[in-house]
Amino acid sequence: MDLGNKIKKLRQEQNRKLTDIAEICGFSKSLLSQIENGKTMPPISTLIKIADALGTKVSILLDDQQQTGTIHTTKEASQSKLVKTEKGYSFFAFAVERSDKLMQPFLFVSRKDENDSRHVFSHNGEEFIFILEGQMRYQVGNMEYTLSPGDSLYFDSIEKHTLYPITDEVKYVAVFTQSKPDARSGE
Repeated sequence: MDLGNKIKKLRQEQNRKLTDIAEICGFSKSLLSQIENGKTMPPISTLIKIADALGTKVSILLDDQQQTGTIHTTKEASQSKLVKTEKGYSFFAFAVERSDKLMQPFLFVSRKDENDSRHVFSHNGEEFIFILEGQMRYQVGNMEYTLSPGDSLYFDSIEKHTLYPITDEVKYVAVFTQSKPDARSGE
């Protein structure tokens, strides 16, 4: 089952309307409909908001073949299964098979000529990023950091953040924590 159908199925199983979830997430009913119908691939920050609103995790939305224990991912698997978003970056979600994890690790590839630097992200939880290749400027709140291979940032991801590739391509690992559904404050 694809991402949009999973979101729609979960929403309908909870007897909730498009409007209900869209309002909780802070975006339009039209955008949620486009996601559910497979017309757009949302950024991770949007998926986190949808998962929170539905009381689940991003990993469950991305893969329903659940398992426990150690998950091994080869370099070839992570490179060949990159998902391209409409926001100018591609991502690979590590260990989607494991539903009980506390972290959401991702590989991101952002290209300078495709990056929509006007898009600002904000979502519940915390975030850690580690640069593998390339350089970028990463803005968190009012602070901007220039990051090179080996550099990292750790921040509260509710703070508005965005990135600007300096080199043609930037590869980095990002690890998100997702707030528990019962910890949402009035969302």
